[in-house]
Amino acid sequence: MSAESKGVGGPRRRPSLLPYLLIGPTVLALVLVLGYPLVDMILLAFQDMTREQLFSGAAPPWAGLEQFRRILRDGFFWTVVLRTVLFTAVCVALTVACGLFTARLMHRVSPWVRAVIAGVLVTVWAMPAMVAASVFRWLFDADYGAVNWTLSRLPGVDLAKHNWFTDPWEGFAVIVAVVVWGALPFAAITLRAALAQVPAELEESAVLDGARPSQVFRHVTLPVIRPVLLMVTTLMAIWDFGVFNQIWLMRGGQPEREYYLLGIYSFIESFAVNRYSTGAAIALVTVVLLLAGSVVHLRQMLRTGEIE
Repeated sequence: MSAESKGVGGPRRRPSLLPYLLIGPTVLALVLVLGYPLVDMILLAFQDMTREQLFSGAAPPWAGLEQFRRILRDGFFWTVVLRTVLFTAVCVALTVACGLFTARLMHRVSPWVRAVIAGVLVTVWAMPAMVAASVFRWLFDADYGAVNWTLSRLPGVDLAKHNWFTDPWEGFAVIVAVVVWGALPFAAITLRAALAQVPAELEESAVLDGARPSQVFRHVTLPVIRPVLLMVTTLMAIWDFGVFNQIWLMRGGQPEREYYLLGIYSFIESFAVNRYSTGAAIALVTVVLLLAGSVVHLRQMLRTGEIE
């Protein structure tokens, strides 16, 4: 055996530049597209821009931490933060649960049924958010909604002319349905691919040893798909934390304060009330919260990778 093969005294391999050259254009595009707006938003959060500076082009005065003091002392801001966290948690939990159920269903059915389900999921995934919101607005319309008509056919149920958005709890239930419906295809198809990597002989051995289906899933299937499950959960949390289009479209571009999430709140403060720096501060806090949550999930994914 040569010294080089043993790793002793042999020449070191020079690191290849090819991976960096391949990823370079993507990194450059991200810096150009996202870097400048992010830096500009950070600067704006520490300034006090009004319409006078916006239209005149004059440099806005520095305000230091004043914008952050203003929002952190505002009770409504913390209400919106709590609402956003709860909304995200519900959407992520339902999306992952429904996605895992659909993935297991696709894993067990015949190939042609699996192809049909996959085709439906891809169709849903390809549907623009505007179209999906329009469909759900029609389904839950107070006057002509199919949901009200269908539920009113049940004994003792009368939902004629019922407005689902009068009560924010009911309204958010509809919005959660829109978000979960749109995110389900990605979760289901990704988890289906993960389930395909589970060795069948491991599950068969567990069944032969007397394990129940729930035990097989918990002790055999789940450890194999856990990294993918954590990845899907992380991505869903990031996407759902910044939900904007569904709420904006479902409320006709005029969401009430009861439907404010952080993204909506930041937009309203910036472009409806013309408090541009306050809106930038809210957006910056949102980014920090997202990064904090992403770091926690990333550490869990790395820990899972080290164990396995």
